[in-house]
Amino acid sequence: RLANTMIQAKMVNNAKRSQHIVFDVQVPKGAFIDNFTMRRVSNRSLLFGKLTPDHRRERPKWEHSLICLWGVYGTLPQQWHCIILNVLLSCLQVDVRIIEPQGIRYVHVPNSLGDHFNGITTISKGEKKAHISFKPTMAQQRKCPTCSSTAVDGNFVVQYDVNRESTGGELEIFNGYFIHFFAPENLDPLPKNILFVIDVSGSMWGLKMKQTIEAMKAILSELRAADQFSLIDFNHNVRCWRDNLVSATPAQVEDAKKYIQTIHPNGGTNINEALLRATFILNEAQNLGMLDPNSVSMIVLVSDGDPTVGELKLTTIQKNVKQSIKDEFSLFCLGIGFDVDYDFLQRIATDNRGMAQRIFGNQETSAQMKRFYNQVSTPLLKKIQFNYPQESVSDVTQSSFHNYFGGSEIVVAGKVDTANLQHLESVVTATAANAELVMETLRDVEELDGFMKKDKYADPEFTRKLWAYLTVNQMLAERNTAPTAALKRNITKSILQMSLDHHIVTPFTSMLIENPEKDEIMLADQPKDPRRGCCSGQCLRPSPPVSAVSINRVDNDPHFIIYLPKSQRNICFNINSDPGHILNLVSDPSTGVVVNGQLIGAKKEENKKLNTYFGKFGFYFKNKGLKVEIDTETITLKDGSYSIMLTWSDTGHIIRKQLLISVKKESNVTIRVGEEMSFMVLLHRVWKNHPVNVDFLGIYIPPENQFSPEARGLIGQFTSEPEVYIHNQRPGQTPEKPQATMEVKGNKLTVTRGLQKDYRTNRVFGTDVQCWFVHNSGKGFIDGHYKDYLVPHLYSFLKEP
Repeated sequence: RLANTMIQAKMVNNAKRSQHIVFDVQVPKGAFIDNFTMRRVSNRSLLFGKLTPDHRRERPKWEHSLICLWGVYGTLPQQWHCIILNVLLSCLQVDVRIIEPQGIRYVHVPNSLGDHFNGITTISKGEKKAHISFKPTMAQQRKCPTCSSTAVDGNFVVQYDVNRESTGGELEIFNGYFIHFFAPENLDPLPKNILFVIDVSGSMWGLKMKQTIEAMKAILSELRAADQFSLIDFNHNVRCWRDNLVSATPAQVEDAKKYIQTIHPNGGTNINEALLRATFILNEAQNLGMLDPNSVSMIVLVSDGDPTVGELKLTTIQKNVKQSIKDEFSLFCLGIGFDVDYDFLQRIATDNRGMAQRIFGNQETSAQMKRFYNQVSTPLLKKIQFNYPQESVSDVTQSSFHNYFGGSEIVVAGKVDTANLQHLESVVTATAANAELVMETLRDVEELDGFMKKDKYADPEFTRKLWAYLTVNQMLAERNTAPTAALKRNITKSILQMSLDHHIVTPFTSMLIENPEKDEIMLADQPKDPRRGCCSGQCLRPSPPVSAVSINRVDNDPHFIIYLPKSQRNICFNINSDPGHILNLVSDPSTGVVVNGQLIGAKKEENKKLNTYFGKFGFYFKNKGLKVEIDTETITLKDGSYSIMLTWSDTGHIIRKQLLISVKKESNVTIRVGEEMSFMVLLHRVWKNHPVNVDFLGIYIPPENQFSPEARGLIGQFTSEPEVYIHNQRPGQTPEKPQATMEVKGNKLTVTRGLQKDYRTNRVFGTDVQCWFVHNSGKGFIDGHYKDYLVPHLYSFLKEP
C-alpha cells in the first residue's frame, strides 16, 4: 500500500520585524519526501523543493505575512502515524482518505490520544473508500477550560485492512505498472527453530534490562509445541541456557523464564562470539537431522551497543556471520536506544535474510519488542517465488522470498506492456506446512481505469510511485551488502538516477528549496549524527560571479596566479617540483581547513624537461570531520567510515554537514562551505593517446574566502596581503614581455609582464589574464622556499615554522 502524507502549516507573523520559523516534521523511517512548497501570501512568492544528489527541517525567513508550507512524503503503511505537535492551534485538522480497489474489510481508530477526545473522530466507510476526520476546536484541545497547554500529545493512529479473497494475491494494474499484493490466510504455521541472543552488558542495566526480561517472558509463553528454541546471553563472555535446541514444552519454557529472571547486566559486549555460537547451535542441529525439513530457522539478536570485546571491526563481524549462516536461516536484529550502530544491524540482518528494527529504551521497550516478535513469530510459507510472463513485464522488483510470516504482506511491482496485453497472469509457488502450493491470479489490465479516473482523491501515479519506492529500497539493501566497491558505486549511481527521475529523497539526495528567481535557496542538511537526529538547514544564496582577474588560481604546468585586492594586481609564479610531491596550498589551523595538491608528470620529457601538473586535490575540513578527494576520475567525500563517490561523468551534488559539492559533468567541481568559503576545481581532458600530455586539474580560490590571519600555504599566506611596489618598468627580452622591479617583503625582484590563462569560462583556449611573473618558483614573493610547502599526506597541515 502507498500512503501519501501531506503536512500543511499556515503561520502568521504579527511582529514588526522578520523572524525565523522551523517547519519540523518527523518522517517515518523508510518514507521518502517527494515535495516541499512554501508560499508567502503577501507577495505571492513561492519556494519549491527539488532534489539534489547527496532532512527534513526547513528554516525559512518569516516576514510580516502569512506563510503556507506543504510537505509530502510517501511510505508503505501497516498503520499510519500522524505526528501531532504539542501546541494549541487555532485550526487543527487531520484527514485520512483510504482508497482500496480490493475493498476495505475494516477501519479502526484506537483511542491513542486518551478519553479527552472521545467522540471527536468521525469515520465514514464505504465498500472501497473511507474518510477519517479529526478536527478538535481550540477549546477541545485545551487540557482544561483555563489551561494554555494542549491535550493533543501523542500519535493519531488509523488501522485498517483490505478484503483478501484470492489466495494468489491481488493484482492492480494502472498506467503501465502492476502491483501484486500477496497476503494469504488460513494456512497452518510452519514449525520454527529460534535462538534468542540477548545482550546483558553493563549498558543494559536498569530499565532496558527490566523491560527486556518482561518482553522475553511474554515471548517465550507464545512459543508453539512444534517449535524448538534456546537462549544465549552475552557480555564479554557468552553463556547458553541450553547448548542445543529443545522443544518448547511447558516445562522447558518455564525453566527458560526462570533463567532469564536471574540475568544481571555487567561487562562488555562481544557480539561476534555470541552470534557465532548461535549459528553453531543451529548448524549442528541441522547436521544431526534434528530440524524438520519444513521448519524455519532464525536468530533474534537484542543489543543496545557496539562491540567492545573480542572482534571489534564491524565488517569482519558481518563477514564471519555471513560465512557461518551460509544462507541456511535468518537473522533478525533489535537495536535498543541510540547508542547502537543501527546501520550495522540493518546490514547484517539484510545480508542474512532478515530485517532490523530500532526500539526505544524506555517504558515502551517491552511492548515494542513483543510487536517486533509478532512480525516473525508465525511463519506460514517458505521459498516463495512470483512468476510473470517475461514477454509482457519488465523491471520487476524482488520476486523471490525466503519466508512469509502471518500478519505481513509481500508486495511485488513492475512495468507491464498494457498496449499489447489484455490480461496479466501471475503464478506464485511456495512451500506450506503440508503441501507445495501453486497459486494463480488473472487480471484485466484495464480493470482499474474507470475506478481510478472517477475518484478525485485517487492518486493516478500510485502504481509508478510504489514501483519506484520498492525499487529504490531494494537497491539500498543491495548496496549495503555489495561485495565490492565498484559494485557499490554502480548501485549508488542507479539510486541517484532513480531518485531524480521519480522525485524521491534518499540517503544520497537532499531537498533543495528555491524560489523561481533562484536567488534564495534553502538546504535541508544531512544529520550531524545519524544516531542523534538532525540539525537545522542553512539558508544559502548564490555568490555573485567573480571576474576573471579577481581570483587565486593554479592551473596548467602548475601556474600560480595570486590576486592582490588592495593593489588590484595579479602576481604569477610557477612551481617546478617532481611527480608525486604534495604541495600545500592552504593550511589554516584556526578554521581547520587544509587544501593540498599532488603533482603528476607528463608521459615523457619535452626539451629535456618533464612538465608536471596537479592530478589530485585533497580538502580537509577538520571542524566538520570531512575530507574531499578529487582526481581526474572521481570525486569522493569522506566522513569517518562513511564515504560517497561521484565520477566526472556525473552531474550532481553531495551535501553533508552544510558542505555542498556540485559536480558539472566533465567540467568542474564546486565546493561550498556555507557562505564562508568556496573552491572550484577544473578538469582538463586530453586525447588519451596523446604521446606526451595527461589529464590534469586546476583550482580556483576566491580571495573573499574567510580564512584566518594565521592561514599559510602557497595561496593561504596571501590572506594577509603583502605590500607590493612595482616600478622601473623597462623593455624585456621580447617587446610583449616588459620587465620591472618589484619590492615585496623586503626583497627586490625582477619580474616580467606576461599572460596566463583563466579556464573557467573557456576550458579549451582559456581567457587571457595579465600578470607580473616572479621567477625561480616564486622565490622572494612567497615565504621561504617552495620546498617548505611540501607535505607528507594529502590531508596534512603545514608544520609550524
